[in-house]
Amino acid sequence: MFSFLLSFVASALLTLLVIKESRLHGPALDSDFLGVQKVHAHQVARIGGLSIFLSVALSSAISVWRVPSMGNWLFSLLACASIAFVGGIVEDYTGRVSATRRLLLTMAAAALGYLLLDARIDRIDFPFAAWPIQYVWITLPLTVLAVAGVANAVNIIDGFNGLASVVCICMLLSLGYVALQVNDMFVLIAALMVAGATAGFLIWNYPVGMIFLGDGGAYFIGFMLGELALLLVMRNPQVSTWYAALLLIYPTFETLFSVYRRMFVRGKSPAMPDGIHLHSLIFRRIVQWAVGRKEARALIRRNSLTSPYLWMFSLMAVIPATVFWRHTWVLMVFCILFISSYIWIYVRIVRFKAPRWMIRHKKL
Repeated sequence: MFSFLLSFVASALLTLLVIKESRLHGPALDSDFLGVQKVHAHQVARIGGLSIFLSVALSSAISVWRVPSMGNWLFSLLACASIAFVGGIVEDYTGRVSATRRLLLTMAAAALGYLLLDARIDRIDFPFAAWPIQYVWITLPLTVLAVAGVANAVNIIDGFNGLASVVCICMLLSLGYVALQVNDMFVLIAALMVAGATAGFLIWNYPVGMIFLGDGGAYFIGFMLGELALLLVMRNPQVSTWYAALLLIYPTFETLFSVYRRMFVRGKSPAMPDGIHLHSLIFRRIVQWAVGRKEARALIRRNSLTSPYLWMFSLMAVIPATVFWRHTWVLMVFCILFISSYIWIYVRIVRFKAPRWMIRHKKL
């Protein structure tokens, strides 16, 4: 718990400093109000990831001072994560790092983790057996795509105040809990540090959005999530590989579904941004109807009311993953249920037939 509290306090103070100090956030103000995924009405700094990264680095240094045996693991993990973070934070400041370059940097970070941390996918569990993956020409690209895919997925769901932050905090706390059950102290401490730093940022991001996570924050947290989930599962064979699949299924399936929708339904590039993610549809077709006014204050209100829908939805995966972390067949069933639920809700909203329990009738 010390790691969580230390990161939380450091991140809260550093985030406040970034918000107040214009020399830090000046070049990174998000003033694009017309983009297809933009739902804010005032300039906001988009470098919340800077305070999160620095808080995790500070917490890591203190943790190594307290437990020197953690040094090699924590510093290697941070070295890998910093590659993914740099691509995102430079984009936040300059707007000149393409999505392809950011993805390539994250893939390079995952490849470095493969070498330094032995973070690799070397098995896939099934109900009655495990399928070992022994060849480097399979494990390396599979690992790189998986970790980079998770990092990119977190960036995709970062569309509303508090959405990605709370979802990631829940996932990180789940990782910490399961790591505690199998006595993996490295994953436990690292997960708590990232969760604490994200929570410290969250108090300034939700509900009013005084600062945004930005690409730097999304890629950093997403990379840490993917890497820690991989390390936990592969270092501890009693943890099913389907635990990681179910835990991360919301951002991952959102990304896969978006690629399918853009390429095969709309005939466009999968990298082309659009405004019809599940969270965007909930904002425009459910929350916006309840809060119909168009002034800035109402826009902030609608923004903050959207995220809880997705928090609850993501918990449909996080809670069973945490409870049944060693039961492969149960985890597989919940993966199928989640995907089915996602598609059912998405189709209903697209057809203007959203479930009644999702609709707010009171005007705010």
